[in-house]
Amino acid sequence: MYGDLIDALPTVLTVANFAAIVIGVIAGIVVGALPGLSATMAISVLVPFTFGLDPLVALGLMAGIYNGAMYGGAIPAILLRIPGTPAAVATCFDGYPMAQQGKGGYALQVAVVSSSIGGIASALALMLLAPPLSRVTLLFGPSEIFWIAVFGLSSVVFLLGKHVVKGLISAAFGVLVSSVGADPILGVDRFTYGQLELLDGINIVILLVGLYALPPVIDLLEKPLKTDALGTGKLHTQSLLTSLPSMFRFWRTWLRSSLFGIWIGILPGAGGSMAAFLSYNEARRASKTPETWGKGEPEGIAASETANNADTAAALIPALTLGIPGTAVAAVMLGGLLIHGLQPGPMLFRENPDVVFGFMWQFLFGAILLIFLGGSLATNNFARVLALPRPLLGAMIIVLMLVGVYSIHGRMFDVYLMLGFGAIGYLMDKLDFPLPPVVLGLILGGFAEENLRLALRIGQGDWSILWHNVTSQLLIVLTIGVVFGPGILRRIRRKGGKGGGGDADGNATP
Repeated sequence: MYGDLIDALPTVLTVANFAAIVIGVIAGIVVGALPGLSATMAISVLVPFTFGLDPLVALGLMAGIYNGAMYGGAIPAILLRIPGTPAAVATCFDGYPMAQQGKGGYALQVAVVSSSIGGIASALALMLLAPPLSRVTLLFGPSEIFWIAVFGLSSVVFLLGKHVVKGLISAAFGVLVSSVGADPILGVDRFTYGQLELLDGINIVILLVGLYALPPVIDLLEKPLKTDALGTGKLHTQSLLTSLPSMFRFWRTWLRSSLFGIWIGILPGAGGSMAAFLSYNEARRASKTPETWGKGEPEGIAASETANNADTAAALIPALTLGIPGTAVAAVMLGGLLIHGLQPGPMLFRENPDVVFGFMWQFLFGAILLIFLGGSLATNNFARVLALPRPLLGAMIIVLMLVGVYSIHGRMFDVYLMLGFGAIGYLMDKLDFPLPPVVLGLILGGFAEENLRLALRIGQGDWSILWHNVTSQLLIVLTIGVVFGPGILRRIRRKGGKGGGGDADGNATP
């Protein structure tokens, strides 16, 4: 089962593929260190420029950016109490007090080592769990695959975002976008309104760049960030090798937080923010000195950064095997796979084992490189990127987006379409509509429609073929549980709260 994994290793170690990982990690750290930017936005901007690249080179860049950005978010979180990424919010709790005490360099070192350990654990989980899961999913037929797509949509809609209705509307919008173009079975035009450019449907890259990359840039231009001198100077610290022995006392936290991050990453729609908060709270409860947390406790940084990096590759376990991404970044990466002709799902492991297993190695090497690139460079140099003028940075990113989207087909129609999706994404962001369901609606909507119609053709129009076996019935039960489970749990908690008269924990997140 793991023979293909070993066979893919020499390919990853070629100069081009390894250089892509290194460049991606460095770029990701810089992106993560800039508040308002994220790995999702960076990969969205990158995807159009990867058309002419070898798939593994393109995926190596994405894996490096993902790993680097998750750590990079800790830099402004520690130095300025401004999370570079949403997953770095919990890092602020103890990171910023340490910086105020003159221990900012050590705090960054704890963050980079913990991030690397979490990333390594996540990559190993991807390697160990994805291959056997892909073997199981190869047994699925059209009806089972249809229910997997429905389960994926339901999971993200009802487990992500504050409002179920808004999540449902977002997913429905994505499914609507997936239906634009020629019918996959009959070839009839749908929602093209006479535009020849829409006959092939809406390119997922255009949607990703518009929804994910443009709104954060607009926010940067609206509210230029003012920084202080803390992030612009050089941080004087002892070497990482000297500091490393003192960190071994965090091994229990590293282990516990890695398990939290992997578990949360596999759950569709959860994400690194949830992993970081859960891990931080559990580590504080297990600590012998909980009163020091929130005042500059390095173990708090270790808990947060390990968990949010352990979420990275783990989120790709359901994405690669079932086509159900666990996070927004995983959804964007699925788009990157699609533009290189790689269909996420069970057949990916059979038809392109060299690419998919090489991708797993790239995640592992990206996590290891964090210690060498982040440890030596970030603590002394990357903190300076916080002093870059935000309006200039935003303008440069917009230019890259326009050039990248135009290069897809060489037509302005795609640019206008991207700007339109950007406006929609900006409004959805302001109105608190979750964006990942839109991407999943686009990816899984057409997938579900095609397999539904194929299953009905096999069953000669008999709808009972959709629930004729145990696998389909189990997936239906899981989907119903995801849809109605949160509401039932809320009612149980309300009744328990009325009877219990208060919070059993007795503490709050700082």
